[in-house]
Amino acid sequence: MRITGISTHVVGTPWRNLTYVQVHTDEGITGVGETRMLGRTDALIGYLREAESPHIVGTDPFAVEDLVRRMKYGDYGRAGEIVMSGIAVVEMACWDIKGKALGVPVWQLLGGKVTDKVKAYANGWYTTERTPEAYHKAAQGVVERGYRALKIDPFGTGHFELDHQDTLYAVSLIEAVRDAIGPETELMLEMHGRFSPATAVRLAKEMAPFRPAWLEEPVPPENLKALQKVAAKVDIPVATGERIHDRIEFRELFDSQAADILQPDVGHIGGIWETRKLAATAETHYMLLAPHNVGGSVLTAASLQVGFTTPNFKILEHFNDFADAEIKQVVKGAPQVDPEDGCFHLSHAPGLGIELDTDAAAEFPQAQARFDLWAEGWEQRRPKETR
Repeated sequence: MRITGISTHVVGTPWRNLTYVQVHTDEGITGVGETRMLGRTDALIGYLREAESPHIVGTDPFAVEDLVRRMKYGDYGRAGEIVMSGIAVVEMACWDIKGKALGVPVWQLLGGKVTDKVKAYANGWYTTERTPEAYHKAAQGVVERGYRALKIDPFGTGHFELDHQDTLYAVSLIEAVRDAIGPETELMLEMHGRFSPATAVRLAKEMAPFRPAWLEEPVPPENLKALQKVAAKVDIPVATGERIHDRIEFRELFDSQAADILQPDVGHIGGIWETRKLAATAETHYMLLAPHNVGGSVLTAASLQVGFTTPNFKILEHFNDFADAEIKQVVKGAPQVDPEDGCFHLSHAPGLGIELDTDAAAEFPQAQARFDLWAEGWEQRRPKETR
């Protein structure tokens, strides 16, 4: 079997573009991969166009390791977010092809299952007025949908500092959310790399009474010594990793032991097998895995293949029941959270267990919306389009 070409399909929403890539073969089997870029969708498509002839076409889709190695190192220049995302979408499509050809789910090819279900946490649910009352109602809706965990960034446009008044308001939002969801639901606290170490530590202590399950990206991701300062002074587990796009670059994070939970994005770090390798190293450092997942149903399905086979897998992020849920219709067999237990359950369908509906995808043309985490009202995910 050989790859004959690839095709790209961009699904647009008001705040994100999702890039789907189909990998076609000479035996008529097609696989699909997905990633979500922030402001770099056209750059990704451009890279894939350049990589198609020298690296992808003519390749055996079963030779995933060799394909990733050639795409990563064959152009000599250091691979960053765009290249690693391009590798990821092709790589996960190859796993999809391999599973379909063999008639088995991808998780079976990764060593077999270690669990029958993966817990989900909701994100994208607080696209409402930024008040305690509105957040209380929205959080209740998440729990009523069956989720046993959710995440929120209550800090507005905070950057490095957060003054006393804004701190009190953020606390009031979290207080309302905790009241709505009760003591048993996990509450993840997102900081989006906003703060200085001192501010992050102060805010963590303010939020401690509401029992956050983790403190996510408390400081900008470039400086691991700053993260160490935070980790040394808080009792809440620290989570990070979504903006690290190469498995090798996690080395310093392992050495520092500054994080408890790693959050690689399967769509940015080179795909399913790279993520599984990272998880194995994390296991030797007693760290958990909770992948970043702001994509659609294909990326969710790919992340779940890792989850079902990984002993130290904690939980998976899920946007698509709350933020532009209509995009689930572009994928047949989209993974669903079971409202009875708030989990994704094991699928025995071959490959990734899904199929891209290109006609449905065409109903959501690429958007030029800019998502700005520093703009007022960013949490509503309804940015103004720029052209």
